Amino acid sequence: MTRSDIGLIGLSTMGQNLALNIERNGFKISVFNRTAEITRDFTAQKTKGKKFFPFYSLEKFISSLEKPKKIILLIKAGEPVDEMIKKLLPFLEKGDLLIDGGNSFFRDTERRQEFLKEKGIELLGMGVSGGEEGALKGPSLMLGGERRAFKKAEDILVKISAKFKGEPCCTYLGPRGAGHFVKMVHNGIEYGIMQALGEIYDFLKNGLDLSQQQIIREFTVRQKSLFASYLMEISLEVLNNVDSETSKPLIESILDEAEQKGTGKWTTQTALDLGVPILGISSAVEARIISSWKKKRERLSSLFPKKGIEANKKIEIQLLFDAFLASILMIYQEGFFLLRQGSEEFGYQLNLAQVAKTWRAGCIIRAKLTEKIASILEKSSENKLLLETSFFQNQLKKLENSWREVISVFLACTIPCPTMSACLAEFDSLRQKRLESASLIQGLRDRFGSHGFRRIDKKGDFHVD
Repeated sequence: MTRSDIGLIGLSTMGQNLALNIERNGFKISVFNRTAEITRDFTAQKTKGKKFFPFYSLEKFISSLEKPKKIILLIKAGEPVDEMIKKLLPFLEKGDLLIDGGNSFFRDTERRQEFLKEKGIELLGMGVSGGEEGALKGPSLMLGGERRAFKKAEDILVKISAKFKGEPCCTYLGPRGAGHFVKMVHNGIEYGIMQALGEIYDFLKNGLDLSQQQIIREFTVRQKSLFASYLMEISLEVLNNVDSETSKPLIESILDEAEQKGTGKWTTQTALDLGVPILGISSAVEARIISSWKKKRERLSSLFPKKGIEANKKIEIQLLFDAFLASILMIYQEGFFLLRQGSEEFGYQLNLAQVAKTWRAGCIIRAKLTEKIASILEKSSENKLLLETSFFQNQLKKLENSWREVISVFLACTIPCPTMSACLAEFDSLRQKRLESASLIQGLRDRFGSHGFRRIDKKGDFHVD
């Protein structure tokens, strides 16, 4: 019997595309899906003449694989992963490898690794970014677990990954949950950038009264500069799309409720646990929560009408994009600071330059900026904040005045900008040599709870009765 090089469980669109990618790169692949009909449809429609082996029982699926068996799981994160592992265990042997390619919480990945280690089975946590298109053409892959486990699947994973100027965007990042931790932070950055993009679009439309075509033109111009990114590129696709039912721009028919699957929330929770400020990313997560309050917003809109924009509040469009760029720089600062602190706390020993290089192609946040950050980190000390690098300093000093002016106009016009304003607030907080607000807070804590305080002129802990 001809055995497959690798198996894949989970034939959603993402799973189907990754399977096609694997086969296209010369590997024999077995596939399985919990719902047999999906496997049949996929096999009938997309695998004719290709090296695919569909199976409808887990036992036969696993017996079709070369030893040591390698299986990619592309299923919903959480309990479904645990359930699938339980079902696979009776058919697995020592030395076999599971690769969790879903958006699993990194702590869950570490728990599963410990559980499987006792049985001699290895688990890699693999962050996969690039969406359906990336899965088919080449995603960014972030691996965490035992290095020897990565070596078992390295050839396949490197070949199917995105390439940046010939370099694979597939990286072994560190032990245990390192891969899923990095993917979680990637998604947090993604949340922040998307929210900031949405705020810019809102102001162009409702603050400056630009037409859809004018907005498209402004986005197109910026896509040719430092703003160039995959998210900007697909924003143009969304804005250019015309709804076949209404013959109007599709975006006007999309309900204004932004959903989420949890990675942004995990990023915020982890940052709180580590004591890392990520005001921009956290505000983007909360902005999605506010968007889900559709009926409440409709009621409140009649109680507190929006203010009209005054003629003297009009601002140059370039200033708006300057403020956007400044905010994006802060979001990257937040993400890489969180990566650094998490690496130290969890013992991942992340190479931040390598992380940035993995994000240069394939992933959702790929951009001119990620290329620049990779270059900066390769030349800089790992202990430096991005804010301390000359590039970030020069950019933020140049953009700061525009940033402040734009935020003030947003506020005056009652157009929400939670992420861009939070980024500015964090920037201002981090640059304060003395935070007077913190001194008062600590004094209050000592007054009502006898929590004590430290002094600026002598060592030790103090309390005033």
